[in-house]
Amino acid sequence: MRILIAAVALSFALAFTAAQFADAPTGFDNKTNGMVDDATHQADQTKFDETEQLSDGLGPLYNAQSCRECHQNPVSGAASQVTELRVGHLGPDGHFRTPDIPIAHGAEVISGRSLVNDRAICPNAAFPAEEIQERVPETETIRTFRISVNLLGDGFVEAIPDQTLIELSKQQCKSSHRKICGQVLYVPIVEAPGQMGVGRFGWKDVHTSLLSFAADAYLNEMGVTSRLQPDEVTKLCNTVSEPNDTPGPDGLSDIDHFARFIRATKAPARDAELAKSAAANKGQALFDKIGCATCHVATLTTAPAGTKINGGTFTIPAALGSVTFHPYGDFLMHDVGTGDGILQATPEHYGRRVFQRMAGYLSKQDFESSRNKIRTAPLWGVRMRPRLMHDGASLTFVDAIARHQGEASHVTQKFEKLKRSEQEEIIEFLKSL
Repeated sequence: MRILIAAVALSFALAFTAAQFADAPTGFDNKTNGMVDDATHQADQTKFDETEQLSDGLGPLYNAQSCRECHQNPVSGAASQVTELRVGHLGPDGHFRTPDIPIAHGAEVISGRSLVNDRAICPNAAFPAEEIQERVPETETIRTFRISVNLLGDGFVEAIPDQTLIELSKQQCKSSHRKICGQVLYVPIVEAPGQMGVGRFGWKDVHTSLLSFAADAYLNEMGVTSRLQPDEVTKLCNTVSEPNDTPGPDGLSDIDHFARFIRATKAPARDAELAKSAAANKGQALFDKIGCATCHVATLTTAPAGTKINGGTFTIPAALGSVTFHPYGDFLMHDVGTGDGILQATPEHYGRRVFQRMAGYLSKQDFESSRNKIRTAPLWGVRMRPRLMHDGASLTFVDAIARHQGEASHVTQKFEKLKRSEQEEIIEFLKSL
């Protein structure tokens, strides 16, 4: 009972605070949230949707040819069914180790990455004898797929004060008597050398900055280097000078356009009709009552306009400042029994130069304890996803709920004890998101 009272009190406090500010604009129309004008937003979307070619620096190892390829349902920037493959193994000391993957008949070994790329540009006409396709060695016994995440509304997520997430973690732990304790991870801000912030993007909270996130994806998913990630995974078959991503006539690189596009997107909209239904509203009350809202937090508020974030490299504009939004997520790391066992490989996500410069700071982060944790999946727009959870292996809402164990086991048990009609009301609520 005390857990419920504390959770309700926290929700009330957040709602009271949120009531003082305007709600974030929502919609699946690829229109701007007001941060930039529509013409600028459309130009940024063109960059986001653009298919990369070999001449642009695609590869040599890659998964996709555009940002949109992995973020497109129902519009550019949303989630999709596309998955990526990550593997590794435990060393003799019980710690996670990234794989060593030989390519080019053993001429080179790819190391320091958990990601295994599905595609390669060679062999091709220019390099008919170079075979660089990655394959998973038998030694890598930890294997998982991760489904692509939604990016719509992430400008508001980026603008959440670090302290908000820190306090949310503390409150969860206190109110649940340590049954639910979201983990906060401090991660490098690649564009602000030496600076760190609270991670919130990606299934392992690897980034706090959307520019850092964009540069990471550009290199690791498309093989395109940038000023933030200037080093190729392999030089084999590579013919384009580094960095591949260079400033255009406007002075902006592709990663700048990607980040600005994401920052200017509207948040995912609810199903307007279903959200008004009696069943969905009863379901939301039950969702809160049994404890789902402890992690799937309904409402958060951004920092005021003019606040400098990301190590001082980005100033929150008026459109993103002091705005409330409804992600149904806490953006913290939790062990709910579905963790994939993969430890984030810091050189992979931040680049070897940043890793070498910040190795001391990174060693103080308890990354090892997050190996079997996953960021809470924000539920906004979840009705658009036929494959659920981090690996896309749950195909119904009931399947996904049943998989919640670990920190969420007592919440799952409460769901299972509900009447069938009450369970269906919770599902109706989820269908409205």
